[in-house]
Amino acid sequence: MKIKFIIVLVLFSIGSVTAQMKKWTLQECVDYAYENNLSIEQFELDLESIKLDKSDAIGGFLPSLSASSTLSGNTGLSFDPTNNQPVTTTIVTASGGLSSSAVLFDGLRNIHRLNRAKLAALASQYRLEDLKDDIGLSVANGYLQILLNKESLVVFKAQYAVTEQDLKRTKELVESGVVPMGDLLEVEATAATQEQQIVNAENLVFISRINLAQLLQITDYDNFDIVDQEFMVPPSNILDNSPKTIFDKALTFRNDIKLAESNVDVAEKDLDIAKGALYPTLRGFFNYNTRYSDQPSFDPVTNTFMTTSFGDQLWMNDGISYGAQLSIPIFNGFSVKNNIKRSEINVDRSRLQLEQDKLALEANVNQAYADVKNSYKSYEAAQKTLEARKTAYEYTRERFEVGLMNAFDFSQSQARVDNAEADLIRTKYDYIFRLKVLEFYFGIPITVN
Repeated sequence: MKIKFIIVLVLFSIGSVTAQMKKWTLQECVDYAYENNLSIEQFELDLESIKLDKSDAIGGFLPSLSASSTLSGNTGLSFDPTNNQPVTTTIVTASGGLSSSAVLFDGLRNIHRLNRAKLAALASQYRLEDLKDDIGLSVANGYLQILLNKESLVVFKAQYAVTEQDLKRTKELVESGVVPMGDLLEVEATAATQEQQIVNAENLVFISRINLAQLLQITDYDNFDIVDQEFMVPPSNILDNSPKTIFDKALTFRNDIKLAESNVDVAEKDLDIAKGALYPTLRGFFNYNTRYSDQPSFDPVTNTFMTTSFGDQLWMNDGISYGAQLSIPIFNGFSVKNNIKRSEINVDRSRLQLEQDKLALEANVNQAYADVKNSYKSYEAAQKTLEARKTAYEYTRERFEVGLMNAFDFSQSQARVDNAEADLIRTKYDYIFRLKVLEFYFGIPITVN
């Protein structure tokens, strides 16, 4: 038994360590955010609540049915409900019935309510999907930020490794009298600065991991990390399309636009419902009633009083009523007129909001298009700058090693290379994220390969 327990404990420990060492892909992060984000859960509850409105609207087409019963006792003068005769003794009576009614016509408001409920559920679904779009972009941005900081950390460590070699070489040059001791101190200062850059970069990696974990609502920050990968600039032909082409396509599938369009449809149905109050309402009804009394009844045939059983009285004293009720609105203190006017204003407001959302989308697409072009140019310029800085650095390195350049100028050359490498990483990931945003407007899913 002890051996089995130890084996189970070891397997559990291995499983726990494996779970802690899990590294997340972008797709896993996005899927997890969709399943666990509190805002999405709240929107899903709103959607479930709105779907109940559809059930309420369907119920408006169905007749109502209710049952009632009454049991009472009276002492003194009262009337027997079975024969409407006065009674001065104690009497026990009972009555019961079924009632049913149905709306036959109400200005088509029941039909409009059902259609409105369907449109409201569709609008709520678009609202939920639009939220998921925003969260997906936020997750992608957070994910790329971690990659940026990790790649920067790798570069800083590589730069520090080179500086360590320079420091070793400088010590040799100082000992051989080629360069003064001040140059060694300058290189040591450069190494210390790079050590600080590494510490800062490690902190940025951790902070960016926390930010993404918080977005995913994961609290185990220490064990949360993403997949380590060397990320290259993805190929894309999105710029082959004009901003107008991208905008026109975005109009066909963007959930924020569909939401605005659905809100217009809902407002129009609200207007139809408000106008329905101008028409008469016709209801049909059906009632079944019966009663019982414990008083003996007079039989004219035998000229005697006789007691009738409970069951027989229910059948003997039952009755049916049915008919229709017509209600015609004549004057209601301007409430119907004002409700119609409010609904018309809401329709106009919804249409204006739709146009405003379209304008905002067009502006966002044009901005995203310009951002991609500019960020790619910045990335290309950063590549050229880095190559030039590296060439200049190799030249200054050769001069420094033969004593033709002081350590300060040499460290400045190295700093310029460091800055160029950091700028290249920044512009690369800036271009990648802006590219993903523009592709997203074109209907291309967010992925990082």
